[in-house]
Amino acid sequence: MSGESFSDESTRPLKDRVIDGLRTLYDPEIPVNIYDLGLIYDLKVDEEAGRVEIQMTLTAPACPVAETFPSVVEEEVFSLAGVRDVKIELVWEPPWTKARMTEAARLQLGMF
Repeated sequence: MSGESFSDESTRPLKDRVIDGLRTLYDPEIPVNIYDLGLIYDLKVDEEAGRVEIQMTLTAPACPVAETFPSVVEEEVFSLAGVRDVKIELVWEPPWTKARMTEAARLQLGMF
């Protein structure tokens, strides 16, 4: 063994750590994480500056957490090592559809 520690998260690319963080957050109505559910429309990460910009949506504009969930996402991302600035933009276009879900999410929900 070379003595490298694979548990040191700070050596992983920031974008990978952000995606992992997003995968810990679940839609309140569908038991799938928001990343695999396809709610993250755009993810920009500036590794050097520690800046993360996310465009996300919800499954429906009338979602009961529409006003609070973006701040939950912001808190999760901001808590990650190396993140110094987070911008979350909630967008409604294009509307979310089940087609945005990953194959893993579809399998989890038995949609094949």
